[in-house]
Amino acid sequence: MLSTLLTALRVSAVTLALTGVLYPLTVTSVAQVLFPHEANGSLVKDDRGRVVGSELIAQGFTQPGYFQPRPSAAGTGWDATASGGSNLGPTSQKLRDRAVAEADRLRRENPEAEGPVPAELVTASASGLDPQVSPESALWQVPRVARARGVDPARVRALVMSRVEGRTFGVLGEPRVNVLTLNLAMDRQFGGPAPTASR
Repeated sequence: MLSTLLTALRVSAVTLALTGVLYPLTVTSVAQVLFPHEANGSLVKDDRGRVVGSELIAQGFTQPGYFQPRPSAAGTGWDATASGGSNLGPTSQKLRDRAVAEADRLRRENPEAEGPVPAELVTASASGLDPQVSPESALWQVPRVARARGVDPARVRALVMSRVEGRTFGVLGEPRVNVLTLNLAMDRQFGGPAPTASR
Protein backbone atom coordinates (compact mmCIF):
# COMPACT_ATOMS: atom_id res chain seq x y z
CA MET A 1 0.00 0.00 0.00
CA LEU A 2 2.76 2.44 1.01
CA SER A 3 4.85 1.61 -2.06
CA THR A 4 1.84 2.26 -4.33
CA LEU A 5 1.26 5.62 -2.67
CA LEU A 6 4.93 6.59 -3.04
CA THR A 7 4.90 5.57 -6.72
CA ALA A 8 1.77 7.66 -7.31
CA LEU A 9 3.37 10.66 -5.56
CA ARG A 10 6.58 10.31 -7.61
CA VAL A 11 4.63 10.09 -10.87
CA SER A 12 2.56 13.14 -9.86
CA ALA A 13 5.69 15.13 -8.97
CA VAL A 14 7.44 14.24 -12.25
CA THR A 15 4.30 15.00 -14.28
CA LEU A 16 3.87 18.33 -12.48
CA ALA A 17 7.51 19.25 -13.10
CA LEU A 18 7.33 18.29 -16.79
CA THR A 19 3.92 19.70 -17.73
CA GLY A 20 3.61 22.49 -15.17
CA VAL A 21 7.14 23.90 -15.18
CA LEU A 22 9.51 22.54 -17.83
CA TYR A 23 7.13 22.52 -20.82
CA PRO A 24 5.71 26.05 -20.22
CA LEU A 25 9.21 27.47 -19.68
CA THR A 26 10.48 25.83 -22.87
CA VAL A 27 7.57 27.02 -24.99
CA THR A 28 7.75 30.53 -23.54
CA SER A 29 11.52 30.73 -24.11
CA VAL A 30 11.28 29.49 -27.70
CA ALA A 31 8.42 31.94 -28.41
CA GLN A 32 10.40 34.86 -26.93
CA VAL A 33 13.39 34.02 -29.12
CA LEU A 34 11.61 33.20 -32.40
CA PHE A 35 8.43 35.34 -32.20
CA PRO A 36 8.93 38.06 -29.55
CA HIS A 37 6.36 40.48 -31.03
CA GLU A 38 3.62 37.84 -31.21
CA ALA A 39 4.55 36.24 -27.87
CA ASN A 40 4.14 39.59 -26.13
CA GLY A 41 0.65 40.27 -27.49
CA SER A 42 1.36 41.86 -30.90
CA LEU A 43 1.24 45.27 -29.22
CA VAL A 44 0.98 48.37 -31.39
CA LYS A 45 2.72 51.63 -30.43
CA ASP A 46 2.08 55.14 -31.67
CA ASP A 47 4.80 57.55 -32.82
CA ARG A 48 5.52 58.52 -29.21
CA GLY A 49 6.16 54.90 -28.26
CA ARG A 50 2.96 54.52 -26.22
CA VAL A 51 1.10 51.21 -26.48
CA VAL A 52 -2.27 51.96 -28.08
CA GLY A 53 -3.61 48.44 -28.58
CA SER A 54 -2.94 45.07 -30.10
CA GLU A 55 -3.01 43.98 -33.73
CA LEU A 56 -5.16 41.05 -32.57
CA ILE A 57 -7.96 42.87 -30.71
CA ALA A 58 -10.39 45.36 -32.22
CA GLN A 59 -11.30 48.59 -30.51
CA GLY A 60 -14.07 51.04 -31.20
CA PHE A 61 -13.49 54.30 -33.07
CA THR A 62 -16.24 56.94 -32.99
CA GLN A 63 -14.63 60.01 -34.57
CA PRO A 64 -15.59 60.44 -38.24
CA GLY A 65 -11.93 60.83 -39.22
CA TYR A 66 -11.22 57.22 -38.28
CA PHE A 67 -12.18 53.94 -39.90
CA GLN A 68 -14.57 51.85 -37.83
CA PRO A 69 -14.35 48.11 -37.14
CA ARG A 70 -17.19 45.63 -37.08
CA PRO A 71 -19.68 46.05 -34.25
CA SER A 72 -18.95 44.06 -31.12
CA ALA A 73 -21.07 41.97 -28.77
CA ALA A 74 -18.12 41.41 -26.41
CA GLY A 75 -19.15 42.81 -23.04
CA THR A 76 -20.15 46.43 -23.55
CA GLY A 77 -18.31 46.38 -26.89
CA TRP A 78 -14.74 45.41 -27.82
CA ASP A 79 -14.13 44.15 -24.27
CA ALA A 80 -11.16 41.77 -24.39
CA THR A 81 -12.13 40.30 -21.02
CA ALA A 82 -15.56 39.27 -22.30
CA SER A 83 -14.89 37.91 -25.78
CA GLY A 84 -17.93 36.36 -27.40
CA GLY A 85 -20.83 36.81 -29.77
CA SER A 86 -24.44 37.59 -29.03
CA ASN A 87 -25.58 34.01 -29.79
CA LEU A 88 -28.57 35.44 -31.65
CA GLY A 89 -29.61 33.25 -34.57
CA PRO A 90 -30.54 34.27 -38.13
CA THR A 91 -34.27 34.22 -37.29
CA SER A 92 -33.84 36.48 -34.25
CA GLN A 93 -35.89 39.68 -34.43
CA LYS A 94 -33.50 41.31 -31.94
CA LEU A 95 -30.56 40.61 -34.25
CA ARG A 96 -32.47 41.97 -37.24
CA ASP A 97 -33.48 45.12 -35.35
CA ARG A 98 -29.91 45.71 -34.22
CA ALA A 99 -28.55 45.24 -37.75
CA VAL A 100 -31.16 47.61 -39.21
CA ALA A 101 -30.36 50.25 -36.57
CA GLU A 102 -26.64 49.87 -37.25
CA ALA A 103 -27.19 50.15 -41.02
CA ASP A 104 -29.29 53.30 -40.53
CA ARG A 105 -26.55 54.86 -38.37
CA LEU A 106 -23.87 54.02 -40.92
CA ARG A 107 -25.92 55.48 -43.78
CA ARG A 108 -26.41 58.72 -41.80
CA GLU A 109 -22.70 58.97 -40.99
CA ASN A 110 -21.59 58.00 -44.51
CA PRO A 111 -23.95 59.88 -46.84
CA GLU A 112 -21.44 59.90 -49.70
CA ALA A 113 -20.61 56.18 -49.54
CA GLU A 114 -21.45 54.26 -52.68
CA GLY A 115 -23.53 51.11 -52.64
CA PRO A 116 -25.24 49.34 -49.76
CA VAL A 117 -23.70 49.13 -46.31
CA PRO A 118 -21.35 46.10 -46.24
CA ALA A 119 -22.93 43.29 -44.22
CA GLU A 120 -19.90 42.86 -41.98
CA LEU A 121 -20.23 46.45 -40.74
CA VAL A 122 -23.66 45.65 -39.24
CA THR A 123 -22.92 42.19 -37.81
CA ALA A 124 -20.60 41.33 -34.94
CA SER A 125 -18.03 38.58 -35.31
CA ALA A 126 -18.13 35.42 -33.20
CA SER A 127 -15.46 36.78 -30.85
CA GLY A 128 -16.62 40.40 -30.98
CA LEU A 129 -12.94 41.33 -31.24
CA ASP A 130 -11.96 40.80 -34.89
CA PRO A 131 -9.43 43.56 -35.65
CA GLN A 132 -9.80 43.46 -39.43
CA VAL A 133 -12.44 44.35 -41.99
CA SER A 134 -12.52 43.50 -45.67
CA PRO A 135 -10.95 45.97 -48.11
CA GLU A 136 -14.48 46.63 -49.42
CA SER A 137 -15.71 47.67 -45.96
CA ALA A 138 -12.74 49.99 -45.47
CA LEU A 139 -13.14 51.53 -48.93
CA TRP A 140 -16.86 52.09 -48.28
CA GLN A 141 -15.87 54.38 -45.38
CA VAL A 142 -13.32 56.42 -47.36
CA PRO A 143 -15.60 59.39 -48.26
CA ARG A 144 -16.48 60.04 -44.59
CA VAL A 145 -12.87 59.73 -43.39
CA ALA A 146 -11.51 61.89 -46.22
CA ARG A 147 -14.14 64.59 -45.63
CA ALA A 148 -13.50 64.66 -41.87
CA ARG A 149 -9.76 65.03 -42.43
CA GLY A 150 -9.99 67.41 -45.39
CA VAL A 151 -7.97 65.02 -47.57
CA ASP A 152 -8.48 63.96 -51.18
CA PRO A 153 -10.43 60.65 -51.13
CA ALA A 154 -8.05 59.20 -53.73
CA ARG A 155 -5.14 59.56 -51.29
CA VAL A 156 -7.10 57.88 -48.50
CA ARG A 157 -8.16 55.09 -50.88
CA ALA A 158 -4.52 54.55 -51.90
CA LEU A 159 -3.49 54.29 -48.24
CA VAL A 160 -6.23 51.73 -47.58
CA MET A 161 -5.09 49.61 -50.52
CA SER A 162 -1.48 49.79 -49.33
CA ARG A 163 -2.57 48.31 -45.97
CA VAL A 164 -4.42 45.28 -47.40
CA GLU A 165 -3.07 42.02 -45.99
CA GLY A 166 -3.30 38.98 -48.27
CA ARG A 167 -4.46 35.48 -47.42
CA THR A 168 -2.36 33.73 -44.79
CA PHE A 169 0.11 31.41 -46.57
CA GLY A 170 -1.62 32.50 -49.78
CA VAL A 171 -4.67 30.28 -49.17
CA LEU A 172 -6.17 30.81 -45.70
CA GLY A 173 -8.78 33.48 -45.01
CA GLU A 174 -9.60 36.49 -47.13
CA PRO A 175 -7.79 39.76 -47.88
CA ARG A 176 -8.25 42.12 -44.94
CA VAL A 177 -7.30 45.47 -43.43
CA ASN A 178 -6.36 45.92 -39.77
CA VAL A 179 -8.43 48.88 -38.58
CA LEU A 180 -6.09 49.98 -35.78
CA THR A 181 -2.94 49.98 -37.88
CA LEU A 182 -4.81 51.69 -40.74
CA ASN A 183 -5.96 54.49 -38.42
CA LEU A 184 -2.42 54.93 -37.08
CA ALA A 185 -1.13 55.10 -40.66
CA MET A 186 -3.77 57.77 -41.37
CA ASP A 187 -2.50 59.84 -38.43
CA ARG A 188 1.11 59.43 -39.54
CA GLN A 189 0.42 60.42 -43.14
CA PHE A 190 -2.27 63.08 -42.73
CA GLY A 191 -2.07 64.13 -39.08
CA GLY A 192 -4.80 63.51 -36.54
CA PRO A 193 -8.37 64.49 -37.37
CA ALA A 194 -9.96 67.56 -35.86
CA PRO A 195 -11.49 66.59 -32.50
CA THR A 196 -15.26 66.15 -32.48
CA ALA A 197 -17.78 65.33 -29.81
CA SER A 198 -18.03 61.59 -29.22
CA ARG A 199 -21.16 59.86 -30.29
